[in-house]
Amino acid sequence: MTAAATLLVQWIAHLRDERRFSENSVEAYQRDVSAFLGFLSGHLGGEPSAQDLTELEPRDLRAYLAHRRQGLDALSDRSISRALAAIRSFYRFLERRHGVKNARLSLVRGPKLKRSLPRPVSEGAALNLISEASATGTDDWQSARDAALLTLLYSAGLRISEALALTGADLPLPEVLRVDGKGGKERVVPLLAPARQAIDRYVELCPYSIDEDAPLFRASRGGAFSPRMAQALMERLRIRLGLPSSATPHALRHSFATHLLANGADLRAIQDLLGHESLSTTQTYTSVEAQKILQS
Repeated sequence: MTAAATLLVQWIAHLRDERRFSENSVEAYQRDVSAFLGFLSGHLGGEPSAQDLTELEPRDLRAYLAHRRQGLDALSDRSISRALAAIRSFYRFLERRHGVKNARLSLVRGPKLKRSLPRPVSEGAALNLISEASATGTDDWQSARDAALLTLLYSAGLRISEALALTGADLPLPEVLRVDGKGGKERVVPLLAPARQAIDRYVELCPYSIDEDAPLFRASRGGAFSPRMAQALMERLRIRLGLPSSATPHALRHSFATHLLANGADLRAIQDLLGHESLSTTQTYTSVEAQKILQS
């Protein structure tokens, strides 16, 4: 029988090349299932095979989850749920591609999680972040880049990975942008004039040639501007402005949705703009708005 490690390699290639998952998501899935297979090697007394995966009992999976709750690197309930979701995704792939089935493992339930509400910044704080970015960069072109990136995140509700995936081929940015979201799902988002103008200003000042296959957002030495750099940018800005640690690049996506809802936008329209599979995911923003009303 095929070794489970070989099946893992095939599954990861499927996620990356066919499902078009982001690199961060692929790494998280690989890390979770690799840890599971590593546990099984000790638990079963040898490297697991596909046959072993079909014969696992719920108690074996529960033993793994209990193992991950122990030690200095013990996982939280949310991380346990993520690990269990990764294992289930791996098994779905095995069943579709290799006929490897194990319905018994569906009996294992993860911990019940209290859904945390998105934590957007206020409209004023979002505008202040953009204004501060435009005024405090190392030089003019980097200030323009930072302001353009934050304007794009806030005005179009993009994930940071989606914004940083833009290349010179996307220029000049159109009034309606096609975005490849999670799992390769395409959606269409309108780009407001301030976002397009901010991008145009940055491109005009950028000292590097932005060819069709080159990343749109560039680091100081010309390489691609990374998600980690965007996180560091937001950290510097929020410290200057006295904003909480929840003011991250992704918070601007939350702000986009929450502020649209507060100004009367239709919930299903917001779902389409964000690229959510389920309306229930988008409905969390109604709870944010209700909470804001109660606190006012």
